[in-house]
Amino acid sequence: MTITATMVKELRERTGSGMMECKKALAETQGDLEAAVELMRKAGLAKADKKSGRTAAEGTISIQVSDDAHRAAIVEVNCETDFVGKGEDFLAFCDAVARTVLASDAASPEALAEQTLAGGQATVEQVRRELIAKIGENISVRRFARFDSANGLVAAYRHGSRIGVLVEFTGDATVGKDVAMHVAASKPVCVDETGVPADVIAKEREIFAAQAEASGKPANIVEKMVDGRIKKFLGEVTLLGQPFVKDPEQTVAQLLKAKGSEVMRFVRFEVGEGIEKVESNFAEEVMAQVRGS
Repeated sequence: MTITATMVKELRERTGSGMMECKKALAETQGDLEAAVELMRKAGLAKADKKSGRTAAEGTISIQVSDDAHRAAIVEVNCETDFVGKGEDFLAFCDAVARTVLASDAASPEALAEQTLAGGQATVEQVRRELIAKIGENISVRRFARFDSANGLVAAYRHGSRIGVLVEFTGDATVGKDVAMHVAASKPVCVDETGVPADVIAKEREIFAAQAEASGKPANIVEKMVDGRIKKFLGEVTLLGQPFVKDPEQTVAQLLKAKGSEVMRFVRFEVGEGIEKVESNFAEEVMAQVRGS
């Protein structure tokens, strides 16, 4: 059977695959378009499984906020290269995943994978694997968070596409936005010192004590020095103790008090943090793909 350009074009539109792949699939199925689509899906999903072990440390942060600002969702979706991370298909998938998180009660990436992706009929996992087959890179929905505030509001801030923040707070909406921007810039680990694990404080105290004792000062002076260092440490790692980025003359705690606001919690995601990236030669990767095609 003759494979026409029109048949190839239609198959490309339905699968997003390359011209030669479409022509080959149509030839194998004697021009049966539906059979070709199914063949390519199976082949693509098989490729997706092979790519699942590859490191994905690039990507984007997507955020969705409800109209009443009482609920919000943030999600990190990873891919292998910055180029794919800026692609239209990848970004559309990320936004749909964020909408799915906001609308569902999934508590883990595994549970989210079984949810129907917002705006479609397939699950998050099905669409993810099909996108891997289409793009040719591993894609991972790494983590997400959902805030549901009955008595407060949720502010969101995204710095570019790589850093995202949600803040649950009470008070003026402008304050929430400012605090979210502060969290993005200053990377606090918790709201106040009650959120710093006791073992972390004990370890810092041990280190500071060893440094102070080396000075040869009396024990009572050493204790005061250590207390001062611990106070400074807590100010550096807690949101309320940090100098406010827009006005370093006051702390975030002082800002919130002046505005009659309170921060209950926050979450900050940065693309790829904690993922060990594999160094690679881009030219060699391209040549390997050419040889394998």
